[in-house]
Amino acid sequence: MTDKPLIDALVASLKAAPAVTAIAGQRIHAAAPRLPTYPCVVVTRSEGRAVGGVDGESIEHLLTLTCASRFGGPEEARALVAAVRAALHDARPALSGRRLVNLRVPYADVFAGADRETTLGVVRVRAVTEAP
Repeated sequence: MTDKPLIDALVASLKAAPAVTAIAGQRIHAAAPRLPTYPCVVVTRSEGRAVGGVDGESIEHLLTLTCASRFGGPEEARALVAAVRAALHDARPALSGRRLVNLRVPYADVFAGADRETTLGVVRVRAVTEAP
């Protein structure tokens, strides 16, 4: 069971979303870059579990996307979180090898980073996929 097809589809969707790219450009990553450039969006956590039957053909995916900004205040991070949330909630990106049943953004938060220079936003995504 892998979240890679879903992660790849979400990254592609965000890179194609004008409101997201107006803020982050193409700095939308499936994994954390070694030396990030800000602002950016990174898939920082993924979890998947079989649901709905013995065969485990349906998978519930829980993903965390982190939006990071060094703008000097929360405005940019808030705008980026709002853009990511709007681009993904109820989106229907095409997946490789899976069929998307449902995609929701049930949670988002913005807060100051521990370094006091970075503002972070967390967007949690819940998706259900099944075998084609």
